[in-house]
Amino acid sequence: MAAEIVNPRSDGSTEQDGGAEPLDSFDPAFALHRGGKMAVQATVPVRDKDDLSLAYTPGVARVCTAIAEQPELVHDYTWKSSVVAVVTDGTAVLGLGDIGPEASLPVMEGKAILFKQFGGVDAVPIALDCTGVDEIVETVVRLAPSFGGVNLEDISAPRCFEIERRLQERLDIPVFHDDQHGTAVVTLAALRNAARLSGRALGELRAVISGAGAAGVAIAKMLVEAGIGDVAVADRKGVVSTDREDLTQVKRELAEFTNKAGVTGSLEDALSGADVFIGVSGGTVAESAVASMAEGAFVFAMANPNPEVHPDVARKYASVVATGRSDFPNQINNVLAFPGIFAGALQVRASRITEGMKIAAAEALAGVVGDDLAADYVIPSPFDERVAPAVTAAVAAAARAEGVARR
Repeated sequence: MAAEIVNPRSDGSTEQDGGAEPLDSFDPAFALHRGGKMAVQATVPVRDKDDLSLAYTPGVARVCTAIAEQPELVHDYTWKSSVVAVVTDGTAVLGLGDIGPEASLPVMEGKAILFKQFGGVDAVPIALDCTGVDEIVETVVRLAPSFGGVNLEDISAPRCFEIERRLQERLDIPVFHDDQHGTAVVTLAALRNAARLSGRALGELRAVISGAGAAGVAIAKMLVEAGIGDVAVADRKGVVSTDREDLTQVKRELAEFTNKAGVTGSLEDALSGADVFIGVSGGTVAESAVASMAEGAFVFAMANPNPEVHPDVARKYASVVATGRSDFPNQINNVLAFPGIFAGALQVRASRITEGMKIAAAEALAGVVGDDLAADYVIPSPFDERVAPAVTAAVAAAARAEGVARR
């Protein structure tokens, strides 16, 4: 058994049993992270003075002058069109919550290497030491000239909604909050395939979402956009409905386009007779509530590390079960979406990422499963090499069709 960690030191060692031992020596996660998980690598050689004079002065001056005269050339002669800023303020990191910008960096580095590994997209982690909406927006706007896109990450709700909206209004590059839209895209893809497996259309399904934060709101919007029969969203106080007087602005807007059936009461009340449960809350749902769902229901319990409904319980009542974990079938994993979405958007220099582009990404992702569709395979693995190319192509085509592509 590993020794208890006491008093971590800045050099990566800990005081234990009167001595110092590196964290690396008994925890492989620390060994992997030592020195960081990424680095900058040149794409051109600098072997001699001729290379140096082209890569830097005086040759670089000619390129700078050309861009100053024709700003659009920046896309051709710098890395701008192939690099994304991964921006956070460290207020909602994974399941850790508000741990601050420095502690968020390992996650942001991880996000950056996933962009590269799964989408061929370069990304730079940027952890901001500010949490005010105005401060974050102004900072990102000033950083934007260096990047072809902005991926907002691990910013707490409800601020994340306004930050994304304001950045989309001010910037002419894709701004995408992955905690919202990446989750929604993958959820929709899995739900399309679950419906296909059961011989039903989305329009025949009534869904219930547990959690009215960033992911829950985005999933509800996307399901409505895709034609779901009905969807109700529940927060800690019950179903989000127009008769409640304690709703934030975001939840009031949510109540206006969800819950056509007028369900009230608790999450458990809403689940009675429902066809779909989608969990993005981290809470726990009683087995009796799952048992009350419609026959052949789908349970997508995506909280990590503990799903709202354990898969073993869900399988007693549901025909398709998905989680956010990699050790169970049907993992709803954002890495299936965001690398290909940004790769497609950057490929055509899209000015933004539209709802149509996100729907296209979900349809392409669902299509990868093809004829192999089964109850334990409604969504492909992140390591399926067909995923990123399919999503990239679909997003690029949708961007052109919607008039936001610039090449």
